[in-house]
Amino acid sequence: MPRIPLPSSRDELDEAQRKVWDGVVSGPRGQVIGPLRAAIHNADLAERWSALGEALRFSTSLDKRLSELAICVTGRRWSSQVEWFVHAATAAKVGVSADVLDAIREGRAPGFDKRDEAVVYEFARTLQADGRVPDAIYDEARALFGVKGVVELTALVGYYTMVSMTLNAHGVPLPDGEAEPLVAPPTGLFTLAPLP
Repeated sequence: MPRIPLPSSRDELDEAQRKVWDGVVSGPRGQVIGPLRAAIHNADLAERWSALGEALRFSTSLDKRLSELAICVTGRRWSSQVEWFVHAATAAKVGVSADVLDAIREGRAPGFDKRDEAVVYEFARTLQADGRVPDAIYDEARALFGVKGVVELTALVGYYTMVSMTLNAHGVPLPDGEAEPLVAPPTGLFTLAPLP
């Protein structure tokens, strides 16, 4: 149940908010969903939020498969139902295996066939668990993705942490009729298992 009003049409908005709404709808997202429905209460914030999100989701040097994997790790870390619902489906479409997604959803260490996915998982997992990335994982990520890619990966994890927290804090709901895909832990925190 939402804790704040979440606009579902531009008719509910003032002039500044409608400008943001129109920009989002005409961009790569095509619709105002998820955290932007909350952020739009501050049009300036929503406009900048949308621009950053579009840059990180649609314009990085990272393979889409790897970006979506990092987003799924982040969504699961924060037990964000909406984040997981949206991005696990996208991750599956762009090549992340069902076994990997099931393991992340359940908190188990995934078995990766691709080293780049294992590195993204550990990078995103440790950054959120410890606030740091161990040298060995960081160095491997930099070797695989370059300086630009490792900067983008870090920003992606940070941005989707903000998205997850916004969705959770304001109670942004899943689409009508959809069941929650994640079992939230009793403590409210979720620890992803390290790779062996």
